[in-house]
Amino acid sequence: MENGLNFLTNIESEIGNNAGRNREDIVSDEAILDAYSNAVVGASELVSPSVVKIEIKQKSDGRRVRNGEDIGGSGSGFVFTPDGFILTNSHVVNGAASIHAVLKDGGRYEASLVGDDPDTDLAVVRINAPNLQAIRFGTSNNLKVGQLAIAIGNPYGFQTTVTAGVVSALGRSLRAKSGRLIDDVVQTDAALNPGNSGGPLVDSAGRVIGVNTATIMPAQGLCFAIAIDTARFVASRLIRDGRIRRSYIGMAGQNVPILRKITHHYGLPDQNGILVVSMDENGPAKQAGLQEGDIIYSFAGEKIEGIDELHRLLTDEIVGIEKKIRVIRLTKDLEFGITPLEREFIN
Repeated sequence: MENGLNFLTNIESEIGNNAGRNREDIVSDEAILDAYSNAVVGASELVSPSVVKIEIKQKSDGRRVRNGEDIGGSGSGFVFTPDGFILTNSHVVNGAASIHAVLKDGGRYEASLVGDDPDTDLAVVRINAPNLQAIRFGTSNNLKVGQLAIAIGNPYGFQTTVTAGVVSALGRSLRAKSGRLIDDVVQTDAALNPGNSGGPLVDSAGRVIGVNTATIMPAQGLCFAIAIDTARFVASRLIRDGRIRRSYIGMAGQNVPILRKITHHYGLPDQNGILVVSMDENGPAKQAGLQEGDIIYSFAGEKIEGIDELHRLLTDEIVGIEKKIRVIRLTKDLEFGITPLEREFIN
């Protein structure tokens, strides 16, 4: 009997100790949640005055609406200079007949398109409004997977909506509507919905680390933002030039493997290349002597295994400068001099 009483006493003692530890854990959890909540609240209060709703009108083509009415749409953006420059997504404003920005206080201002770069899905517009609060830029160079990420925007027109999550992955690639890959994209699970496009993704200090741009609709928690280091470079060029200069060589191609016996014969590593499918009649590739059926495997001394790698090398710095391009033509290894021209983007 005595042993039984001792056993019950020991159990009660353990329960008491566990209860005490649980209460401490609860207090600790509350402190952690309070810190998390304070970070989100502080960042949203700091950033929200800089976030705008972008309203656009696009000319109807007569097929989607009746009576010749303009088609409306909306997205997000954020003020990044006190004199009214706003960063947003290209797909939000591209082809718009009119653009307006609505501030947090309800003020609505006509915006002019400063520059547009569909290849990075970024655009800059400008408004003339008093007392604008510019957002602070952070950097995407030192982001860590797992760190807090806060998205602010206007999903479905609900202005200044805040969602929070973490940086899920870094260094992703995302294909723009122009067909080019956008490199160094930030993946987050902070919820994004239609209308969030162009809004800021910020850290716990309220500094912009990305420009929200896309979601994978069937999935949950797979959202993407253009890294702010990329956005800052593009924005500065758009303000200066109104566009991003890129070069092109005037050909269309597809990624194909190079036959192993050919790579072995010429001492090349086993690799893929770009099969030339078609060329612009007066483009650089045609002028250089390339033919349909050639397989490009090197450009400007760099190994090329696909279209995306070639695109990365076709920068504005090589416009008008001759570069060497190497191809396999049937069983021959040939080299040509090719001079890229400036590429004009057509909406």
